[in-house]
Amino acid sequence: MAGYVALLSDPRVAAPFSASVVARLPIATLPLGLVLLVRDLRDAWDLAGLVTGAFAVGLSAGTPLWGRALDRHGQPRVLLPITAASTALLLALTAAVAAPAVPATVLVLLALGVGLTFPPLSPAMRTTWRAVVGDERLRRRGYALDAVAVETIFVAGPLLLTLLLAVGPAVVPLLATAAMLAGGTVAYCRCEGARVPPAPASAAGAAARTGGAAPGVLRSTAFLVVLAVMAAMSVGFGLLDVSMAGMAEERFGSADELGVLFAAIAGGSAVGGLLYGGRTWRSTDRVRLVVTLAGFGALLVALAASAGGTAPLPLLLVALFATGLFISPNLIAAQHLVDDLAPARRMGEAQAWLSTAITAGAAVGNAVAGAVLEHRTAQQSLGVAAAAVLAAALVALLAQRRWRSAAAVAV
Repeated sequence: MAGYVALLSDPRVAAPFSASVVARLPIATLPLGLVLLVRDLRDAWDLAGLVTGAFAVGLSAGTPLWGRALDRHGQPRVLLPITAASTALLLALTAAVAAPAVPATVLVLLALGVGLTFPPLSPAMRTTWRAVVGDERLRRRGYALDAVAVETIFVAGPLLLTLLLAVGPAVVPLLATAAMLAGGTVAYCRCEGARVPPAPASAAGAAARTGGAAPGVLRSTAFLVVLAVMAAMSVGFGLLDVSMAGMAEERFGSADELGVLFAAIAGGSAVGGLLYGGRTWRSTDRVRLVVTLAGFGALLVALAASAGGTAPLPLLLVALFATGLFISPNLIAAQHLVDDLAPARRMGEAQAWLSTAITAGAAVGNAVAGAVLEHRTAQQSLGVAAAAVLAAALVALLAQRRWRSAAAVAV
């Protein structure tokens, strides 16, 4: 842990990282808070699903747009106005849910607007890591910390929401979410690392052909393959999330054990990320991505096999922890691969597309798992998850030559 302590001892790293963690907590609290608020005040699960789905659609559509804007205009000039818009729309949505006369269509449109204007803090922070941490080994540790922070957010966010509900009505979590979103983003934008100016346009021929700007990342087949690989991996991850709920129902008769199951896999992911980021590797990120995907897929196969048996809870927790060990390393390796493939002037856009691919893939996985569990078992749902992740590993293996060539000519 000494390397991580040394990294965070630099105020240029610690200040934006801690502020970004606060600003990203709404990623976990906002969707669940919306579900609970709509259920409590409108008594409609279907409407709750539509509202949260609209937020997710807006988030997936807006993130690449704002990521590209970060590259062109710098972070504060983009993050501050869109955060103000997203916060205002969130407050308006909260008030609209509490007003019975407001139709459902308005709620869906407001939720879509919240997602569209939601600030891309994860791509922004990844760009800041690259700007303030020049050493590749230290930057890998930074990405590891970031991945662990995201895992912690998705575990701590629902817990925080539960505590807020215990002290106030259903609107309190969303009001707190708005405060964290606005306050964390403002604090982040005040940090030195976030105020690093955009990278200058490359003078290479590729830039000249696009009017002085770096070529768009979506023109790169190698980059598109990275997005496809990580989307497939995230489909498996989304399937895993919902499958654990089905597993808890099938194995224990209720979802009471679900928190323990999630804690096991999140803990494994956190440990795996820290171990991965703390090592000095001789292999390249593109090769390690194949290994971590294959490990994730193989353990999902083992988990699917155990889900259909009578393994005791302690053994199941060990299996989940081992599976989680490969989740954060996948994300860290992919982030470094994007660093290798994308021009510096397109880094925010590239990392934003990566975030969108991961978010969209997980959403598809959630939906597929729901359909499978409606008619089949958690074991079969986990089998589909394993197939998706192993397919991602195979594509990553076949893409090695293309990634190597693209990284050699990236500007």
